[in-house]
Amino acid sequence: MERHFYSVGLADVPHWLLETLTRDSGEAFDEPWMFVDGRVLPELEALKTQISHAGKKRTLVLAGVEEAPIGSEAVANVFRTLAPEDVQLFPVTVEGEPERYFVVNAIKALDCIDEERCLEVQHFPEGSSPEFAGEYRWIYGLRIDPSKTEGAQVFRLKKFKTALIVSEDIKNALEGVGNLGVSFERVTGAPEPR
Repeated sequence: MERHFYSVGLADVPHWLLETLTRDSGEAFDEPWMFVDGRVLPELEALKTQISHAGKKRTLVLAGVEEAPIGSEAVANVFRTLAPEDVQLFPVTVEGEPERYFVVNAIKALDCIDEERCLEVQHFPEGSSPEFAGEYRWIYGLRIDPSKTEGAQVFRLKKFKTALIVSEDIKNALEGVGNLGVSFERVTGAPEPR
């Protein structure tokens, strides 16, 4: 039986918007994209974020332009229980909120994109962005090969790190928490027609 996986994206529901993560001092990180890079990070000092648009508070959102996943204690418990080898959880203070929140850092970047089954792939034009050579600029109708996921429950894609991928078990458990500010798009099986 094929394992199914889902790409996590912003949901089309009212939700609060959180700014890019900073150190507790308010100082920006040299690498604000580090939480979406698919790698193990060193222990970090206290983190914080601010609400840039009040909206409706959700249990899981993607914060800042980097879309770093930030979840409630209940969301963090899903990842602690089902994917302890695939994520790091860093406490983050959401300014003005008494509840605990966590940045969910997927620590694996897997090479499992099934380009033949994707609806459309766009590569960076040759010579345009040397730092992105060989990576995808964008993918429509993303599809991955589940046989290349190495048993992971949560991961980024090696050549398309903007995509956060979770297993069906993780998706179902997060939906059980409820009140999410994210949606899930299946990335296994036959592509959806356009």
